Amino acid sequence: MAYVIDNACINELDGSCVDMCPVDCIYEGLTKRYINPNECIDCGNCLSECPVSAIQGPDDIADPTWRQDNAAFFALPLPGRAEALGNPGGAIELGPVGVDTPLAASWTEE
Repeated sequence: MAYVIDNACINELDGSCVDMCPVDCIYEGLTKRYINPNECIDCGNCLSECPVSAIQGPDDIADPTWRQDNAAFFALPLPGRAEALGNPGGAIELGPVGVDTPLAASWTEE
């Protein structure tokens, strides 16, 4: 199981986590980042680098909605896109995707 980025990342694109990821599996949407569950190697390097504690370990995910959301970013076509991202093989080469999942895009502070 992969690490997950939750709603605390929305509007916080610091990037420290990306710099620590040895497999480049943390992708940038419009307002938050997403970890590709098929590319993540569960090393945990990103966990301590997140300035807003938005990254959760596989056994610590409080709300499974965010696990599903991270997976959906890659498995389902995003708004305005005809095809799913799939497994691009690295966020740096792909660059910012410029769109979020419907959940992240509609998120409001509770």
